[in-house]
Amino acid sequence: MTSETTGVAVVGCGNIAQAYARQLAGYPEIDLLGVQDVDAGRAETLAAAHGVRAYGSLDELLADPGVEIVVNLTAHRAHYEVIRRCLEAGKHVHSEKPLALTHEEAAELVQLADKRGLRLGGAPATFLGEAQQTALKLLRENAVGQVRLVYGEVNWGRIEVWHPDPVGFYEVGPLFDVGVYPLTMTTAALGPARRVTAFASIVRPRRVRLDGEPFAITTPNYVVAHVEFDGGVLLRLTCDFYVDNHNTHQHGLEFHGDDGSLLLHSWQNFDSALEMSAFREELRPVPPVREPYPGVEWGRPVRDLAAAIREDRPHRAAGEQAAHVVEILCAIRASYETGRPVDLVSSFVPAAPMEWAL
Repeated sequence: MTSETTGVAVVGCGNIAQAYARQLAGYPEIDLLGVQDVDAGRAETLAAAHGVRAYGSLDELLADPGVEIVVNLTAHRAHYEVIRRCLEAGKHVHSEKPLALTHEEAAELVQLADKRGLRLGGAPATFLGEAQQTALKLLRENAVGQVRLVYGEVNWGRIEVWHPDPVGFYEVGPLFDVGVYPLTMTTAALGPARRVTAFASIVRPRRVRLDGEPFAITTPNYVVAHVEFDGGVLLRLTCDFYVDNHNTHQHGLEFHGDDGSLLLHSWQNFDSALEMSAFREELRPVPPVREPYPGVEWGRPVRDLAAAIREDRPHRAAGEQAAHVVEILCAIRASYETGRPVDLVSSFVPAAPMEWAL
């Protein structure tokens, strides 16, 4: 590592870690120093693939003075504890979603980072993609007039048909696992949400793993939420672990305004198709502001975080927004459990556009 590079280490070496590590290792200003996992074998395999260190424990990683940023890719339920320990050790953190499983814990982490003078970033940061930044630019420019309705769709299919261990996903549920994506994109466009009303149910509760072992679903895997924003803008969000995205026309995000509509086909892929139309006219393709990254560049928010530290500016995938999204998730859950609307109290300042999307 040199003074011109930022030392980064990864905690959690599951499936998504492969893409993170590959991208981080390819950035000239990032020095991927090592990886760590509770499964030492997984850490050693990933470390060997990139010629980096396999730390024997989180304590060993945190004791490395070269590590400035920790990328937390652990399981959902470990996020709060891992982030807290990293911040207490004086490390900046970028964490996979959600930041925590309760708003109280997420807010505590944001406060801890601020108290320690550290940066806390949170996924998903797919709003930094070319298609998404193009959409945000058009919305800033009022290309479809005053936006009043947003439709968000998360049809994520049946996890057990492709993942060998689907139970953890179903325990968390589609809302917390993937509902965070359209919520993060929508809050990036509209700012903080103020009130939610929701309904949820369990669709097809009995499932079978790839190895033939049956299991039962106890967390709602179908959620519909009505989210209200400042200015009266309304979002209808649908999340499920039943309908596959390939088997429906309902996907992505749609922003409907007084003068027209803007359709983002994927809230995830940076090269998503984007369409726009005037009211009651045919949709037409919208080119991105620059050539898009194919798929998802998972390392982009980490790269932005490292640059923000060097340049002494706010990083874009901020912990405050991630914590606000956690509050929305928890409010949706509280609403469908009680059958009542839930008001939101937290806030954040939406991120600045990427320099190439001004």
